[in-house]
Amino acid sequence: MKKLLLLGGLRYLVPVIQKAKALGYYVITCDYLPSNIAHKYSDEYHNVSVTDKEAVLQLASSLKIDGILSFAVDPGVTTAAYVCEKLNLPSSGPYESIRILQNKGLFREFLEKHGFNVPKSRSYKIKDEALVSFDEFDLPVIVKPVDSAGSKGVSKVERKEELDEAIEHALSNSPSNTFIIEDFLECKSYSSDTDCFSIDGEFRFISFSNQRFDKNSPNPYTPSAYSWPSSISSKNQEELKRELQRLVSLLKMRTSIYNVEVRETTNNKAYIMEISPRGGGNRLAEMIEYATGVDLITCSIQAALGEPISVIEQPKYNGNWAEIILYSNKAGLFHEVIIDKRIQENVVELDLWIKKGEVVNAFTGANEAIGTLVLKFDNPITLESIVSDYTNYIEVVVN
Repeated sequence: MKKLLLLGGLRYLVPVIQKAKALGYYVITCDYLPSNIAHKYSDEYHNVSVTDKEAVLQLASSLKIDGILSFAVDPGVTTAAYVCEKLNLPSSGPYESIRILQNKGLFREFLEKHGFNVPKSRSYKIKDEALVSFDEFDLPVIVKPVDSAGSKGVSKVERKEELDEAIEHALSNSPSNTFIIEDFLECKSYSSDTDCFSIDGEFRFISFSNQRFDKNSPNPYTPSAYSWPSSISSKNQEELKRELQRLVSLLKMRTSIYNVEVRETTNNKAYIMEISPRGGGNRLAEMIEYATGVDLITCSIQAALGEPISVIEQPKYNGNWAEIILYSNKAGLFHEVIIDKRIQENVVELDLWIKKGEVVNAFTGANEAIGTLVLKFDNPITLESIVSDYTNYIEVVVN
């Protein structure tokens, strides 16, 4: 029985564990939080931090694993690549390439060097250096950590007086104490955040979504809803497909799932914002299976273990799909979720992660979500009319 080591213990790993077990594999999980929900589903758990590369390497070596995967767990991606390289395990790509993809500063430099569309940006470790050179940028700008996920530490700065606080916020969320300042790119409609897949360095599955945000939430840069298919123009979708392929070819990537964020701007240019060799959070791979029938989770497990990949083809959407992230804009005790009767027939799944009376925190980052709602619509017009205004149809009641 082949052994698969999964880094992390978030609930997004539960379907990965279930599918790996159904395929006949032995699943081991590790992180420094024994109470994380995914450990209840794995065959074996070890208390080892996913960011400690040497400790995970030692664990992987002692367990004689056949593959390692950091699915939807951003901090473990470079660790998994390091272990793959040291133990000669199947990997998504060279360690140095993955290190570039996982660091926003290095990634922006790589894009610029190779002629991709890229916002003007600069990385810093010292706040005073950023304050001195800030006049190089045109407002507004985005300030964020180079190495955090879940939109933690992200701020939009529209006045120079806001910069100091934004930098402190970014630094407090950066494991490496490094932040990046970059031009703010105004979306034409919606940005896209969804999962893609390559086999032997060739993209076999590229999807785009409409990613949405709640401007009234404590962190308006945390994604709060998604829908498929995307409204990005066909022309820019084709350009993005070519550029994504060029990117993974330059980096000599292999077989992997990717969480890909792209943007079509008001001047009709297309930008690759981020691409990480892991499944995305917020159940994106599960949503893709709903919308297209393509099982990227199983493909990711097979890739990590060096097995042949299941049949995979470019997406064909079987309807108009949306995912609403359930959250509260204030802290308190959870009471209930109220779904308007006008959309009851569109509900495919309600996945609630919290019980009545449990503590809810304000939605400052993706880690404060309390569940998801999956919806299907007959046409894109109905979807847009409801999902663009979903807070009028779905209420999370907190006392």
